[in-house]
Amino acid sequence: MKTNFVPSLIIGIAVIITAFILGSSFKNRNVKQDTISVTGLGSKDFTSDEIRWGGSFDASAMDAKDAYNLILQDKEKVKSFFQSKGFKADEFSFGGVNFSKSYRTVISKDSEGIEKSEEIFDGYRATQSISFTAKKNPALMRKIETVMDKTAELINSGVQFEPGTPQYTYSDLASLKHNLIEAGAKDAMQRAEKIVNTADGSLGKLKDASMGVFQITAKGSTDEDSYGGNFDTSSKAKSARITVRLTYNLD
Repeated sequence: MKTNFVPSLIIGIAVIITAFILGSSFKNRNVKQDTISVTGLGSKDFTSDEIRWGGSFDASAMDAKDAYNLILQDKEKVKSFFQSKGFKADEFSFGGVNFSKSYRTVISKDSEGIEKSEEIFDGYRATQSISFTAKKNPALMRKIETVMDKTAELINSGVQFEPGTPQYTYSDLASLKHNLIEAGAKDAMQRAEKIVNTADGSLGKLKDASMGVFQITAKGSTDEDSYGGNFDTSSKAKSARITVRLTYNLD
């Protein structure tokens, strides 16, 4: 009798513990379901107020000293060109002169008609750059944008000028991001309220909040959002956006 009692007692305790665990799990599951998660969007179109642009030019000679003298002459021509377009001396800057050796490939045949190639020294190449920057200066920005398409005129002076690609940025990016976060959170809250009110529910306290990464693209772009975020610098007119995800308890 005593022998049968102990196993029965153990089974009874196990049943009670199992029932408690299942009941707690069911209760916690219901608690987790008494929430609503909504994603809001904050977006804004804006125009860049900063530009960085420049280009480079080079000169070649068999002797490094001759290449340097030639690049100095070209520098004066480039300087005169931009000044003739209305730029002041302090509105652009020159980089240092860089040197590199040039080689040309010579292909020849030996006595058996087998081709062979050889790299032959072909002189020195001197390269120099020029850069322009305008920050919150609309007049200077327009001047830079106007001259970008006219640098081919330097060919008439014997200068081989290679223009770069302009980079457009925005000076008050921090404030823009803050405003987007605020707009995204407000949009998410309004969406949550609309869903709950439609279902005759009541929105409780905020439980959790998270946001995506900032996406800055050309205005009207159809590019998909990047996991690491987009930061377009090639377009003057841009669009910025961010998603904000809010989770509320339901009363």
